[in-house]
Amino acid sequence: MAESIRIFSLQWRILSPMIALLLFSPIVSGNFFEPFNVSYDHRALIIAGKRRMLFSAGIHYPRATPEMWSDLIAKSKEGGADVIQTYVFWSGHEPVKGQYNFEGRYDLVKFVKLIGSSGLYLHLRIGPYVCAEWNFGGFPVWLRDIPGIEFRTDNEPFKKEMQRFVTKIVDLMREAKLFCWQGGPVIMLQIENEYGDVEKSYGQKGKDYVKWAASMALGLGAGVPWVMCKQTDAPENIIDACNGYYCDGFKPNSPKKPVLWTEDWDGWYTRWGGSLPHRPAEDLAFAVARFYQRGGSFQNYYMYFGGTNFGRTSGGPFYITSYDYDAPLDEYGLRSEPKWGHLKDLHAAIKLCEPALVAADAPQYRKLGSNQEAHIYHGDGETGRKVCAAFLANIDEHKSAHVKFNGQSYTLPPWSVSILPDCRQVAFNTAKVGAQTSVKMVEPARSSLGSMSILQKVVRQEKVSYISKSWMALKEPIGIWGENNFTFQGLLEHLNVTKDRSDYLWHKTRIIVTEDDISFWRKNGANPTVSVDSMRDVLRVFVNKQLSGSVVGHWVKAVQPVSFVQGNNDLLLLTQTVGLQNYGAFLEKDGAGFRGKVKLTGFKNGDVDLSKSSWTYQVGLKGEAEKIYTIEHNEKAAWSTLEADVSPSIFMWYKTYFDTPDGTDPVVLDLESMGKGQAWVNGHHIGRYWNISSQKDGCERGCDYRGAYNSDKCTTNCGKPTQTRYHVPRSWLKPSSNLLVLFEETGGNPFKISVKTVTAGILCGQVSELHYPPLRKWSTPDYMNGTMLINSVAPEVHLHCEDGHVISSIEFASYGTPRGSCDKFSIGKCHASNSLSIVSEACKGRNSCFIEVSNTAFRSDPCSGILKTLAVMAQCSPTQNTSDLGF
Repeated sequence: MAESIRIFSLQWRILSPMIALLLFSPIVSGNFFEPFNVSYDHRALIIAGKRRMLFSAGIHYPRATPEMWSDLIAKSKEGGADVIQTYVFWSGHEPVKGQYNFEGRYDLVKFVKLIGSSGLYLHLRIGPYVCAEWNFGGFPVWLRDIPGIEFRTDNEPFKKEMQRFVTKIVDLMREAKLFCWQGGPVIMLQIENEYGDVEKSYGQKGKDYVKWAASMALGLGAGVPWVMCKQTDAPENIIDACNGYYCDGFKPNSPKKPVLWTEDWDGWYTRWGGSLPHRPAEDLAFAVARFYQRGGSFQNYYMYFGGTNFGRTSGGPFYITSYDYDAPLDEYGLRSEPKWGHLKDLHAAIKLCEPALVAADAPQYRKLGSNQEAHIYHGDGETGRKVCAAFLANIDEHKSAHVKFNGQSYTLPPWSVSILPDCRQVAFNTAKVGAQTSVKMVEPARSSLGSMSILQKVVRQEKVSYISKSWMALKEPIGIWGENNFTFQGLLEHLNVTKDRSDYLWHKTRIIVTEDDISFWRKNGANPTVSVDSMRDVLRVFVNKQLSGSVVGHWVKAVQPVSFVQGNNDLLLLTQTVGLQNYGAFLEKDGAGFRGKVKLTGFKNGDVDLSKSSWTYQVGLKGEAEKIYTIEHNEKAAWSTLEADVSPSIFMWYKTYFDTPDGTDPVVLDLESMGKGQAWVNGHHIGRYWNISSQKDGCERGCDYRGAYNSDKCTTNCGKPTQTRYHVPRSWLKPSSNLLVLFEETGGNPFKISVKTVTAGILCGQVSELHYPPLRKWSTPDYMNGTMLINSVAPEVHLHCEDGHVISSIEFASYGTPRGSCDKFSIGKCHASNSLSIVSEACKGRNSCFIEVSNTAFRSDPCSGILKTLAVMAQCSPTQNTSDLGF
């Protein structure tokens, strides 16, 4: 076997990844592709008659603007994705029953066509339950008002509505000719979502529902495979798929089905008051490599781009407006390095293995040590020549391992996989990061920082430039404000009243306090309290329009002391939602507001049950109803000038105007000076904001990639506000006089709000002589025709700025034994004196550059016999700011 594998490796040289891509991919034509069919066997999806190993990038179209979509798709493709995956968001597409919305951020057809025009495929997850940390799990709230409905079970009213919407989406794709057999990009669909997590709650009706959902989906004649994720009892013609941090041990419920990973959680979501999760690139790459090593064939990053929960779309309880997710592309669409680059290299290495992976029905397993193993794939390639690829894994969490494989020695770092596309030479190891690191700079919007050094930028950023010195203010009425209020005997459930048209619901009742009550409280030195058995998410208690206090929690008991005067008192309870529940069984019953009794305690004659009292209800805010946040209606409101020395006040509307920052870098609002509320720019709802800090404890000083990941590992930002910067897409801005409107609940200082831009301003690369040859060299003619040995090729540092930016300066460069890490490099004992000039010549003025790590590149050996490393730190600047640098 060893000799045959050597022969395979020699013959493999003639198959470049470029050729493999042409062999495996349908030809792109005028209608995106020549029509092709998709099927599957036990090994993989079969596209146009050929098995494929596929990487998928999760992008949710409503979490970006249409103007961002093309760039996100292009960066996904550049990063090695074959497929884009998205949910379909019912609540956004049918906000009112029977009234559909497929415009703007919900223009699904446009999004799908952009995917097709890029040459990528689409996995469309119709659901229609999506979870996704999206408000109400993607269900429209009107759905819960249908008589007799129970969600996600064998319930006729629900099944009728679900089938109607799923049919709508399938028909939409068919009419636009977007299925693969029509020449479109849609190769796979999904029905339901993670139902296996809740199925037991529904008993036999849950099992019947699964069968019905599968039958209904298959009956729509979409002509592509359907999947159900986390569904071990998925019917025969539905592929069951895995979701999780690791899926290398997953097996579908039939030997006829391929191993699919529909959600590879490359980060995690964040709650208000929480720290920020981060998943190390090394561990993520390890998980992906192990998946393909052990027989996987389709893997999707959830998320590849997370984006933003604009408006009130964030789920609950308490999910923040940012949905960055620590994804390879950050909330604004910038590359998160080294994660993006490390995964790009991983994808390239596995693509080199694809001919062998699809040729073999199953891998050959070989034990290499107590915690080390190899999986070898070999067979006949597309051209009839022998192909071979191997994965060598060390699953020990602490120690490196030295192993023998096919007569050669290999060193495997802990918790890592080495990939050998020819069964001999290592192309990639998941624990060895050669990709650049990018440092995001958040810069004041009104400064031209392009030609400044990094040190000057840091000093400049300390001089904060606020958005405006001129603000207008408007007081929001406390309590019942309009004629559309109503009175009811008893407490009503929050969502039954608001229909989720607003976060806010006012409840007002009259409390009569006698002289005996006042005397009783004085005698006992105590105040009465409002007591609520259970409430969510925010409760604010007012007496006679004065705030008594607030309670925050998810279905918690609330006890709030209050002070009454003798005679008539208006008791006002304001319930607020901060994202509706998006996960779990019986979502239609979760609701909002109050559960159980609401009562007054501490009265002389005992507790007063308010649950059956007469209450007057008012939905939302007056400013909301009058749409004073829009360009069309804001001037109709009675705004007054806000003086800078006025103390912060609750329940205030603020507005100002600002100019758009120059350039193309993403724009953010820094709202750290505010309390809690919502913000709009030119009428676009950028989301909820809340200046609430995480606990001081729980964040590690360093992050060890080794060992199984969970969302509490490698967190950052402890003791700081969870989110202070809020994305304002540039497509929502005008060159000048942009209207900013905020509704502030708790008191904040708008004069300290600032507009900033975000850029990957600093790049660092650090690669040693012993790093692997560049993956792109495996595709060169010299390697393909056998005139070059891949292990004779020197490694390199690759630096690349974002589009529209160039490398404006090299802040540090040392070939030798540099010390430190990114933005803290220093020269070591060994240093090539021409390092800076060599790197500057190769990189300055360019968007991207490659620097070979070798004595040849630096024209000498600065320290013979010593392992050398090249470390570089560069600055990227917008192209329009580099003219003074002579570019």
